[in-house]
Amino acid sequence: MNSAAVTPIVGPLVTLREVTQSDRDPLLAVLLEPEVSKWWVGYTAERVEKEFVGNTEARVIEVEGNCVGAMFVLRGEDAEYPTTVMHLFLATGFRGRRIGEEALALAIREEFAAGITRVTLDPNIHNDGAIRSYERLGFQKIGVLRDYQVRPGGHLEDALFMDLTRSDFPEGPALPPR
Repeated sequence: MNSAAVTPIVGPLVTLREVTQSDRDPLLAVLLEPEVSKWWVGYTAERVEKEFVGNTEARVIEVEGNCVGAMFVLRGEDAEYPTTVMHLFLATGFRGRRIGEEALALAIREEFAAGITRVTLDPNIHNDGAIRSYERLGFQKIGVLRDYQVRPGGHLEDALFMDLTRSDFPEGPALPPR
């Protein structure tokens, strides 16, 4: 975790901002939704506070003043490999409006402006909705990360490695039409 402040990024519908203490319970509520907890496993109020609140790599996804999800923007520190890894989740009731795509596009544009040349994602191989959304944004399937994620009960599942590069989108991906 860094100590630098997170500057809000405002799009047509989405605002990305720092996670505050008041976001803990709304984030936990989203993380406990069945369609979210299927992929983001084992969250408690304490874990949300530890991993999200005050973490400058975490961003709240806010729509119309409501906390509807969050994302991690994990920028690598090696100048030879200017890559950022992103992870996000979105409340079930806000899916289908391309909110996640707008959030990713806004964050990617900021990363590209800062000199990052590649953004990667690694959704669970069975998370078809997320994969389709990422492809609409311009992410390419690179390969399968075998035995990547420990799932409830201890079994392992694969993830799909995806990336989007600045050479494909010099200014960053287009925002979804509104």
